[in-house]
Amino acid sequence: MKAGKQVSLLALAVLIVTLGGAYSCQAHGQAVTEKSSSDQKSGNERWSIQVNKVDPGDVNLTPEFRIAIYESLLSELTKTKQFERVIRDGDSDSAAVSDLLILKTTVEKYTAGSETRRAVTTVGGATKLTVRSQLCTRDGKVVVERTVDGNVRFMGSNLKATHNLARNVAGNIKKSALPAPSPTTSSQGNQESVASTETH
Repeated sequence: MKAGKQVSLLALAVLIVTLGGAYSCQAHGQAVTEKSSSDQKSGNERWSIQVNKVDPGDVNLTPEFRIAIYESLLSELTKTKQFERVIRDGDSDSAAVSDLLILKTTVEKYTAGSETRRAVTTVGGATKLTVRSQLCTRDGKVVVERTVDGNVRFMGSNLKATHNLARNVAGNIKKSALPAPSPTTSSQGNQESVASTETH
């Protein structure tokens, strides 16, 4: 009789432990799933970014410098791995991207430095670039706006200022809290895709 009770109690204990473990695993799995889902919703990887051509503003900036700034921006933004895609200005694929931010860069100041003077002195010859950087939605809403500098004060070519500038722009964007992509935009894109498929 006692032995029977002991077996029953042992079986009950095993059942409780088994159920408790299963519940714990289920709860843990649910927590991981929710966290993963939350990370996906809050992450910036869903945004793509289109880099517009550099606007020289009222500054007499050579085409060489404008192209160097533009190419450096594309490179540095790609390195951050913050965006799903980094798209060139004029790329027809951008029309199909629902979650798109547009980077506008306007030159505000430029001081042409001297590589020779930088090579012989540390107090002169600096190349200085200042731009206004705006990250906008398709409808023109500005989500990030910064005034950013890119200088070469010591050794290095004048064009190195464009690299430093692009790195600072990309760094500022990465540190900024971007809004989550609009779910309505994504759903509209899906609906348009479905409608397009049905009409063909």
